Amino acid sequence: MTRLGTSGLGRIGLGGIGLSLACFLTTALLGPSVFQPALGGRSAEPPYSLDVHASPYLVIGLVVAGVVAGAGGLGMCFVAVRRGWRVGARPLVIAGLLAAVAFMAMPPVGSTDHLNYASYGRMAATGHDPYATRAVDLPTDPVAGAPEEWRTTPSVYGPIATGEQAFAAWVGSGSVRLTVFVLSVVNTLAFAITALILYRTARTEERRLRTALLWTCNPLVLFHLVSGAHNDVLAIAPMVAALAVFGGRERPGWVRALGAGVLAGAGAAIKVPAALVGGGPAWALLREAWTERRWRPIGGLAALFGGAGAVTAISYALAGPHALDQVREASDMVSFATPWHLVDEFLGRGSQRTIIKTGALIVGFALFVLLVRALPKDDTAGAPLTRDAENRRVAAAFVLAWLLAAPYALPWYDGFGWAVLALLPWTRVDWILLAHTTALSLAYLPARAPARIKLPDDLSWLFTVVRPTVVPWTLLLILTVLVVQSLRSTSRSPATGRPRRASAESTG
Repeated sequence: MTRLGTSGLGRIGLGGIGLSLACFLTTALLGPSVFQPALGGRSAEPPYSLDVHASPYLVIGLVVAGVVAGAGGLGMCFVAVRRGWRVGARPLVIAGLLAAVAFMAMPPVGSTDHLNYASYGRMAATGHDPYATRAVDLPTDPVAGAPEEWRTTPSVYGPIATGEQAFAAWVGSGSVRLTVFVLSVVNTLAFAITALILYRTARTEERRLRTALLWTCNPLVLFHLVSGAHNDVLAIAPMVAALAVFGGRERPGWVRALGAGVLAGAGAAIKVPAALVGGGPAWALLREAWTERRWRPIGGLAALFGGAGAVTAISYALAGPHALDQVREASDMVSFATPWHLVDEFLGRGSQRTIIKTGALIVGFALFVLLVRALPKDDTAGAPLTRDAENRRVAAAFVLAWLLAAPYALPWYDGFGWAVLALLPWTRVDWILLAHTTALSLAYLPARAPARIKLPDDLSWLFTVVRPTVVPWTLLLILTVLVVQSLRSTSRSPATGRPRRASAESTG
C-alpha cells in the first residue's frame, strides 16, 4: 500500500470513529427508548434529551451501526498506524473529551445500572444500609425505589463507590434526574483523569496517539463507560494512576510502591477486580529482587501490599464485613454472553457453578501465562527490560486474563482492558480486545430485561439467539485465536508479528 493509501486508510478510520460517536450521541439525544429508561424528576433539571418516543428498530439500528462503524474505524486506524500513518494525538484527545462532556449532558443509555447506583446512594444518604437494604424495601422513595431490575439485590459495589453514590444522592435531594446527572459528572471526570494520566505518561507522540485511540477517542469505551454511566471508570482511574505512580522516578522506590498500593486499594474499594493491577508492581519487585539478589525490593513489596491492604481493609471495616456478601454471591453468576454459559447449559443451569468457577480459574491462569509471553516488552526488539515496562506488561496480563476467562462479563468491563493496553506498545492483542468488546456490545442490544422494555416479537432473537448462543461461540473463537497467537509468539515478536531477533530473545 502506498503512503497515500495508508493515509487514506487512517482518515477513513477516523471517519468511522466519528460516525460511530454520532450514532451513539443521537441515540442518547432521542430520549427514552428501549436503550434509555425514563428518569423521574423535573424536566428543567439535567441531564437533557428530546422525547420523541423513538422506535426500538431505530435505536437498535443506530447502536448496531455505531458499534460496527466504531470497531471498523478503530481497526483501520490500527492498521494505518502500524504502516506508518501519524496524526496529532492532542486533537483526538480534545475530541474525545468533548464527546464525553456531550454524553454527560444527556441521560445514560444501554442499561439501567445508573438507577441502581442512584438507589444505593439514596439509601446511604437517608440512613439506610445499602448492603442490607433493597429497592423493594423502600418502594415509595422516588430514588431508592427507582431501579428496574436489581430491586431485590443489595449493593455489590465497594464502599468508596457507595460514598460517591451517596454524595450524588445528597446533591440530587430526592430527584432521580439530578442524582443520575451528578453520577455522570463524576464518571466523566474519572474518564478525563484517566485520559490525562495515559497521555502524560506516554513517552512519544506515537504512544500518545495510541492512548487517544484506545481510550480517550475510543467510541466503544465512550459509549459503554461514559454514555452508559457505568461506575467501572471510577475504579479504572486509580488503577491506571497506580501503574503511573509506580513507574515514576521522582521519589524513592518504597514511596512509589506505597502510593501504587494505596491507589490499587482504592480501586478495589470501588470494584474488586481493580486489585488485579497490583500484580504488575508486585511481579516487577519480585523479579528485581530475584535477578539482582537484592533485598531492597522486598521493602517495596511490603509497602505495596501494606498500602493496598490498609485502604481496602479500612474501607470495608467502615462499611461492615457484610459489604462483601453480595460480592460472594456475584462470584457464582454466569452471564449469557460468555462461553461459560454454554458449559452452564450443558451441566444444568446453576447446578454446577463450582465446576465453572474452578474452570475459570484454571483458564485464567493459563491465559495469564500466555499473555505474559505474548504482550510486548518494549517498543524496540532487544531493548533492556525495565521495571516499569515489566510492571505495565504483567498488570495488563492479569487484567486481560480476568476479562477473557471470567464467567460473568459485560461490555463495559472491557474498559479495564483498554486502559491497561493503552500503556503498552502496539500489539496484536489489541485486535483480540477489539473483537471481544465488539461481540459483547452486539450481545446487549440493549442490556435491559426484555420483560421491562417489551421488545417487539420480531426482535426477540436478539435475546434468544444472539446473546446466549452466537456471541458465546464467537468469544470462544476469539479465545482460541488468542491462544494460538500467544503460542506463536515464542518465535515471533508480539508487537510486529515478525520473527524475533536473537538479541530480543536474550532479554527474556
